[in-house]
Amino acid sequence: QVQVVESGGGLVQPGGSLRLSCAASGVNRFIFGVYVMGWYRQAPGKQRELIASSTSAGSTNYTDTVKGRFTISRDNAKKTVYLQMNSLKPEDTAVYYCNRIATIPWSWGQGTQVTVSS
Repeated sequence: QVQVVESGGGLVQPGGSLRLSCAASGVNRFIFGVYVMGWYRQAPGKQRELIASSTSAGSTNYTDTVKGRFTISRDNAKKTVYLQMNSLKPEDTAVYYCNRIATIPWSWGQGTQVTVSS
């Protein structure tokens, strides 16, 4: 059973930065490296949405709302995915999750809360 644990969230002022981490366990690092990994977020009252993805080769993609401000990266040896978030806005407030992008995702972790407020 693969488990993912997200961390690094917190309360930050508008314009600030945070770096989120997502560590996977229960999966071989070579297998982990094959998967396309994504960061998702779910704001209060809204559906979970995919905001960034990274292929095994490091090709990345972003939704327009975070493009130019967020950067996804991965360390396959550590089975960890990161999300560097800069120039944060109040509308970025949400619970952030990571998972593989697949027909059947892994079980979802608890997520990490990001609150952007002055």
